[in-house]
Order: sequence, then C-alpha cells, then structure tokens
Amino acid sequence: MAGVSTLFEAHLPVTNLETSIAFYRDRVALEVAHVIEGRVAFLWIGGRGTAMLGLWSAGPAPQNLTLNLAFGSTIADVLAAPQALGALGIAPLDFDGRPTEEAVVLAWMPAVAVYFRGPDGHLLEYLAMLPDSPRPEAGVMTWTTWYAVGSASPRAVDRA
Repeated sequence: MAGVSTLFEAHLPVTNLETSIAFYRDRVALEVAHVIEGRVAFLWIGGRGTAMLGLWSAGPAPQNLTLNLAFGSTIADVLAAPQALGALGIAPLDFDGRPTEEAVVLAWMPAVAVYFRGPDGHLLEYLAMLPDSPRPEAGVMTWTTWYAVGSASPRAVDRA
C-alpha cells in the first residue's frame, strides 16, 4: 500500500458556480484547470499538477452546509494575509471567527494561520507549519504573543 504524504484535491459544494470560480480565481489566486459549464470547476492549488480544488454546483439548497479547507502557504504569506485579505474586501478571521489584524498560532502543531470565508460561507484558511516544538498547553494565541513569549524559533522569524 502506498503511503499518504499530502492532500491532492478537495471538493466544495457551491450555490453559484460562476461567483465561486471568480472568487477562487481572482481573490485566492488559483488557476482554473477545467470547467464543465454549470456543473463543476477544477482549480490548481500551488500550480499545475500540485493539488486541486473542485467546486461543484449544488444550486440553492435548504441546508446550509459549510466546510473547512486549509491552503498551505509560507510563514511570510500567512503573516501578510490579514492585510492582503482586507485589501480585497475579505474579512480576516482568528481561530474563533472574530475579525483580526494578525495571524494566530495553533500551538499544538505549531502552525500559523489566518481564516476567512468564501462566497458560500465555507471557512478557508492559509496555514504554514512552524519549525518550533509543539506546545499544546499554550492553546491558540496571536503571532505577536507567540513571538513575545519566545516560542518562535529564529528560523521561523527569518522566514516570516
């Protein structure tokens, strides 16, 4: 049996395929790979052949099904994401879904992340693993706090 080393594709139901294609193409900067008009769109994540997002037209539905999808990124890009998202008119969110101006650290991993919502309410995030030791007891905190308490290694700061 082959080992699993990464996630290649994920799929999301969307209420308006054209609106969702525009959001993920123009705001999240994914490359459109293939569209079956009115049915499904596939977008490349990280470049052609690296990973893929499928957007499936579900049409308006009585249920409000939302999912979570994390996009792997660099530490520097995650730290810059709140301002970049804000400039696009997208509210950057913290771990609890509150508006934020900075990334948070999930100390149990540890990873730095910024969350935001897509046009269908799906919770999206930019996430980068940190080269530091996990500290599950520390919970979730802002990047500033993580850095101030000396948890960030010089490698993480250099990459930020």
